[in-house]
Amino acid sequence: MAVKLKPLADQVIVITGASSGIGLATARKAAKAGAAVVLAARNGEALRAVCEDIEAEGGRAYAVPTDVGNPAEVERLARAAIARFERIDTWVNDAGVGLFGELQDTTSDDHEQLFRTNYFGVVNGSLEAVKHVRQRGGGGALINLGSVLSDAVVPLQGAYAASKHAVKGFTDALRMELIRERLPVSVTLVKPASVATPFADHARNLMEKAARLPPPRYAPEVVADAILHAATHPIRELSVGGAARPMAAGSAVAPGLVARFAAPLMRGRNAPSQHDNLYTAGVDGLTDSERMRGRGFSLYAEAQKRPGLALGLGALAVVGIAAVVGRGSLARNVRPLLARAARPLVTRAAMRQPVAAAKLALKHPRQAARLAAALR
Repeated sequence: MAVKLKPLADQVIVITGASSGIGLATARKAAKAGAAVVLAARNGEALRAVCEDIEAEGGRAYAVPTDVGNPAEVERLARAAIARFERIDTWVNDAGVGLFGELQDTTSDDHEQLFRTNYFGVVNGSLEAVKHVRQRGGGGALINLGSVLSDAVVPLQGAYAASKHAVKGFTDALRMELIRERLPVSVTLVKPASVATPFADHARNLMEKAARLPPPRYAPEVVADAILHAATHPIRELSVGGAARPMAAGSAVAPGLVARFAAPLMRGRNAPSQHDNLYTAGVDGLTDSERMRGRGFSLYAEAQKRPGLALGLGALAVVGIAAVVGRGSLARNVRPLLARAARPLVTRAAMRQPVAAAKLALKHPRQAARLAAALR
C-alpha cells in the first residue's frame, strides 16, 4: 500500500534521545520547519530547557521524560503526545548509548543495559507507533536509527555493533509484517557513519584512553536532514557518510585489515571520562562534540535522496576507478571490492528511476556497457 506522508509543517513528531546529539539536532530542525515535536529522553531538565529554546523561537515542543527501555514509559510517552497534539505522524527512535572496550572485559550487566536502550528502546517505540496507526487509521513514518555498524563490525565497539545489527534485523522484519498487513507505515533505517556528537564522551569506556570515533566525521545536522527527509519521503534505508559502504565491504572481505587499523583510531590521547550515560542520564543539551568537528555535507546521503544523481555518480565512480586502477594484478584485486561497494547504490537508483536510467544508457551506450560489466 502506498504511503503518503505529510509536509513537516503539518506533522507531529515524537523523537527519543532528544536531549543531545542527533536527536536534539533533529528536534530543532523539525520545529524550525513548523512541526510540533514531542521530545523524550531520561534527562527531564535538559528536555525542558530544549523546549523552552524552541518555543522562544516560535516553535511547538513538549517534553516527556522517558526511559525507552521501559515499555510502560514508552506507552506513557505516546499517550502524552496524543493528549497534547491529538496525533502522531512520525516516530523517530534515536535514543542510544555506547560502550568502548573489549568484549571479554564487558560485563553481562553492561551488555544487557546497552541492549535495553539501543535494541529494546527501538522495539518499544516501534510497536507503540504502529499500535497508534492501527488505532487511528491513516498512515505515518517510523524512523529507526541504526548505524554503519548495522552492516559492519569494528574493534572495541563489539557490543554496540551487536545492538545495531539487532536494530536492523528488527526493522527489516517489522517492515515485512507491515507490508503483508497493508498498513500504511513507511519504515526507514538511518545508518550514520561517525558523527561529531558527544556520543564518545557519553559512552561507557573500558579503555585506558579517551574514546573517539574514526574519521571522516559528520555534523549531527547532516543526519537530522536525512531523518527529516525520511519523515516526508518513504525510503527503506539512508546511509549518512561516504565511509558507510566501504566499511561494510571491508568488514566482510578483509576483517583482519579492519581489526589492525581501526582499533588505534578508537583511542584518543587523553585520559578517559569518568562519567557515562549507560545506566543514568548524562550531561545533555549539546548537539556537537566539544573535541571533534564534523563535515556539514554527505554526498553519499544526498545521492540516496536523489536516485538520478546516484546513477550518474555511480557511473562516474566506475569510470574513475577504471582510469586509476588500470590493468594488472592490482585491478584484479581491487575492482571486485569497489564493484561490491558501488553495486547496491547504482542498482537502487536504476530501480527507482528506470526511465531516467534507460535514457542515460541509450545516450551513452558504451559507458553503460562498461558500467554493467564492472558491476557484474
